[in-house]
Amino acid sequence: MQPFQRSITPWQLRTHTLELGARTLICGVINITPDSFSDGGKFLAPNQAIDHALQLIEEGADILDLGAESTRPGSRAGTTNATVSAEEEQARLLPVIEGILKAQPQAILSIDTYKASTARIVLAAGAEIINDVSGFTWDAEMPQVCAEAKAGVILMHTRGRPDEWRTQPKLAPDALLATVREGLAAGISIAQNAGIPLEAIVLDPGYGFGKRLDENYSLLAQQSRLLELNRPILAGLSRKSFLGHTLAPLHGGESAPPNAREAATIAAHTAAILQGASIIRVHSVRPAVEAARIADAILAAQA
Repeated sequence: MQPFQRSITPWQLRTHTLELGARTLICGVINITPDSFSDGGKFLAPNQAIDHALQLIEEGADILDLGAESTRPGSRAGTTNATVSAEEEQARLLPVIEGILKAQPQAILSIDTYKASTARIVLAAGAEIINDVSGFTWDAEMPQVCAEAKAGVILMHTRGRPDEWRTQPKLAPDALLATVREGLAAGISIAQNAGIPLEAIVLDPGYGFGKRLDENYSLLAQQSRLLELNRPILAGLSRKSFLGHTLAPLHGGESAPPNAREAATIAAHTAAILQGASIIRVHSVRPAVEAARIADAILAAQA
């Protein structure tokens, strides 16, 4: 795997502009849910989520990504009978957004939602970014909401919905890359047609989102080819199940649990940075900051 030299690119958000590419930015995850695969229930109470957010900022997070509905494999996210309604999602998010911004007014908040009604409310409450795991494919009103608010957007590639992921047919490496590339390109077109400028868009290959176990490795090995779409990449590999599967021989043949995947996460994110990622989305911020320093030094050494 050859390191890829990133370009310096401005990312236009609602009220800020972030410089991407000079160093890897760290996006810290806060799951305000009872059932997320990694840390469900730990930060469901608003005060717990706010305290955790402030800790992540102190540890070096550049962006905080708040989610209030789990999109773990098998969930009903993105369907007409989703487990979490828009009203419940908003009730979980709003007090946390308010608490974080009261304590840290300059915090950059990204909201992980595919619901346009939620996006409209959280952007009005001070969020800067909408992280849509569906890449603008699950709610037709989402692109216009983001355009009107001048939000930054993260468009993820998702192959099917969470309740379909386990039955997706296996793809050859080139076919998988082509599928991801085409899906992300389609998301860019939808965004631009709604009036969202290219400078507001970051792309996420969607590791684990409809990719079968080892398919994620072939995608990671080819990730830099997605930079042909001329937008920066965010990589989210933190504690993903395919990492646990790879570690199974070291855990008695059973998939390593999420809390035993930290070293594997660092390895995967280092590879992602060397393959052109400008942002990594992580649960544990401090180790990610340190790993990114090393990967960035490698990139700088080849310039």
